[in-house]
Amino acid sequence: MKTPVRRRLLLLPGSPGCSSPDTPWRPRRGCRPRPGLRRGLLLILPLASLLTAQTGYDIAMMIAQHKTPVDMVSDMTMTLTSRTGSSRTLTVHSVRKGEDKQIIWFLAPADDRGVAFLKIEYEDRGDEMRMWLPGFKRMRRISSSKKGESFMGSDLSYEDLTSRALDEYVYKLMGEDTLDGEPVWILESTPKPELRSSYSRIVSRVRQSDSFVPREEYYDRAGNLLKVRTIEAREMKDYTIPVRMFVENVQKEHTTELIFDNVEVDTGVKDDLFHERNLRRLP
Repeated sequence: MKTPVRRRLLLLPGSPGCSSPDTPWRPRRGCRPRPGLRRGLLLILPLASLLTAQTGYDIAMMIAQHKTPVDMVSDMTMTLTSRTGSSRTLTVHSVRKGEDKQIIWFLAPADDRGVAFLKIEYEDRGDEMRMWLPGFKRMRRISSSKKGESFMGSDLSYEDLTSRALDEYVYKLMGEDTLDGEPVWILESTPKPELRSSYSRIVSRVRQSDSFVPREEYYDRAGNLLKVRTIEAREMKDYTIPVRMFVENVQKEHTTELIFDNVEVDTGVKDDLFHERNLRRLP
């Protein structure tokens, strides 16, 4: 069986698999520039590879190769706003390792304090998602049939918290545009039927300069626009780190804003943190 290639999603420390510092990308064989041109070509080749992309799959592969932290720890403020303007704010602590492990604790408000979420993704079997609900003293397993449901009343679904396997989608380059003054590709990603996605397609704006995705549009199974997600980011070490995410459900007229604070990367998070027993222990 062909092993699917995970690509970055983003989202919660997210998102939105990618190459890591331990798996550098090697140049193609057979390219032997003259010594005097070697340095210049090394600087030009990464940009040239972006500018000469011709297919949607090429661009999706560039996103997959985007460098991400080995691990990431952050505090988040999540604000949910309804169509009437009423809002609710939650405080969250998140720890992520790679693209396949994440644990999230809700610290405030008091009604939600202690609620926790665990995600572990596997390449050879179904992903594991669990929620600890202290008010009911119950551990809830999120099955694959429930991935389209809302995560803690937000405009993010459980599906949005998982990474995307490159080979589980069909890609189409729809054209080019500009966003915030920068040239972008318009990439359409259509999930294959076996994925059983809650979306019929996702349309992404991909920055041509660095393959970062600042905007995505999600369409429901009927083909109607469901929600729009935008991400603001900054450079930290050698990584592009989110600082703000805004998701608008255009059908429900409901929004979710995530602000990322106290972000730390490559801190040496251990694998044994991502265990069901740790959901009951606040950080």
